[in-house]
Amino acid sequence: MAVSQTLTQALDLVSEHKVEVVIAAAVIYLLSQFRTYFKLSHVPGPWFAGWSDVPHNWSIWNEVAYQYYHDISERYGKIARIGPNSVLSSSPEVWIHVNTKPGYKRSEWYFKAVRVEYQRDNIFSQTDTEKHDATRKKIAPGYSGRENLELEGSIDTRVAAFLGLIRRNYVSKEGGPVKKMDLAKKIQFFTMDVISLVAFGTTFHMLDQDSDISNFIKSSEDGLLIGNMFMALNLGWLVQAPVIGKFLGPSLKDKTGFGAMIRECFRYIDERAWAEGDELRSEVLEQLVAGSDTTAGALRGIMLHVLATPRVQRKMQEEIDAVYAERAWGEGVVPMAVVRQMPYMQAVIREGLRIWPPVLNLLPKDVPEGGDTIVVDGKKVFLPGGTCIGISTLAMHHNKELYGEDADVFKPERWLLETDQEKLAVMTRINDLTFGHGKWQCLGKPVAQMEINKMLFEWFRNFDWALVKPHKPWRLTNAFGLFLINDMWVRVMERET
Repeated sequence: MAVSQTLTQALDLVSEHKVEVVIAAAVIYLLSQFRTYFKLSHVPGPWFAGWSDVPHNWSIWNEVAYQYYHDISERYGKIARIGPNSVLSSSPEVWIHVNTKPGYKRSEWYFKAVRVEYQRDNIFSQTDTEKHDATRKKIAPGYSGRENLELEGSIDTRVAAFLGLIRRNYVSKEGGPVKKMDLAKKIQFFTMDVISLVAFGTTFHMLDQDSDISNFIKSSEDGLLIGNMFMALNLGWLVQAPVIGKFLGPSLKDKTGFGAMIRECFRYIDERAWAEGDELRSEVLEQLVAGSDTTAGALRGIMLHVLATPRVQRKMQEEIDAVYAERAWGEGVVPMAVVRQMPYMQAVIREGLRIWPPVLNLLPKDVPEGGDTIVVDGKKVFLPGGTCIGISTLAMHHNKELYGEDADVFKPERWLLETDQEKLAVMTRINDLTFGHGKWQCLGKPVAQMEINKMLFEWFRNFDWALVKPHKPWRLTNAFGLFLINDMWVRVMERET
């Protein structure tokens, strides 16, 4: 009764002083906004960034956030403000610092939104650093060629399957009809087959059937696009909310799509005596999505730039032919150890990853409590605790101060002709950041490197390639910093060896 009377009295008081209450609320709101604005006012950036996240969110909604980050960095420098509590850096030194200094943690607003399973974290979405490190220690051996001795042989079977698919269905003859092939789609069949083989010891057989089995890939892409939309609306939390989150996500009862893929993953895991627990299920599921999309993006980007530069394709094939003529490994798919020793091939791969990085999201981290001072081009910049800092990957890899005025040009020779060894070492160190750094480095790096190196060697050893539509080589969108690419039509012809 007393509570009811108190509430009634409070409402009467508010009613009697409506104007004063509105003014007080407005003052409190404005003071809060000014406090937020001035907290990072020393960081350069567009005028609106201190007041609103809307322009940033608009770029996410339009699937061009990666270009927005690049343009902001180009205009305002290696540290720039993109929101009331968010900054962006294209400095590799800053990013290495953020990824190695104790106290930095993944930002909840981003990483919780990229969970692939309802209210269950995986190594990518985990924001608790101690839990992340413990999980990483458990699963890292499975992605290492040193610990997993069957890894290279497993990848070789899928490389051979890809070559077989091309020969069965897509080789064009000189003067005959063009049997065009959507290379973007086949590449994802390949990467999905490889990662399922690594994860389960058996493959989805997408290459063997030349099919997106149960629409696994399409549903994964749809999920990324929907998740990207929710993030743009600041509703990423909604898909993880109690009750409603379950209805927004996929169901294990689905006959096709992402729900069916989750069910198949769980079945594969449950069949293995060594695999127990929901945590493992979520880890495997995340690796399927992340491991497939990122490597596919890298291979597509490298292939597009090679096919658009005939000079590079010819030089690659000359080097490949010389190595294959000796064939020190005998028959079968080229060993990784051999490709690593091919200078031009390695230059092509590094340049491809530089010009078209496969992952272009912010990967945001929160500044530790108490704040931190970073150094940008010799100048100290203080970031208050709780500030969100992300990376502008494209701007970092297209830095004209380092790569010259032709930084936006695909030129593998820059890795071979650079005479300044100190500068080359810096270029290499930055290029390696493509796979992350420190405790946040991509676990699948050894797998991805084998896929890229082996597949490029065998593609260009066995076939000649051409884009069917060089003026419009593919159709792409970008969600969560990942390129979703389709309609990359190519003509493939058997080489005479």
